[in-house]
Amino acid sequence: MTTFTSSLPDQLLQRLNDTAAKLKMPKNKLIEKALNIYLDQLNRAEYVSSYKLAGNDQDIMMIAEEGMAEYMTQVSDTDETR
Repeated sequence: MTTFTSSLPDQLLQRLNDTAAKLKMPKNKLIEKALNIYLDQLNRAEYVSSYKLAGNDQDIMMIAEEGMAEYMTQVSDTDETR
C-alpha cells in the first residue's frame, strides 16, 4: 500500500474526525471507502452520459432497433418450440 499525503480544509477534516469517531473507523479507511464510492459514481455518470449520447445518435438507435427485432424473433421462435 502506498502512503498519500494531502491537505484538507479545517472544516472538512473536523467532519472526517467526527464521522470516523462515530463509526469507530480509522480515518484512512473512511477516506478509502468514500473515495471508492465517489469514483464509482463518476464512472456511472460517464456511462449515463454515453448512453444519452447514443440515444440521440440515429445510426446507433437504428442498429439497436434491428438487434431488438432479431431478439424478439428468436424469443418468439423459442416460445413456439416449447
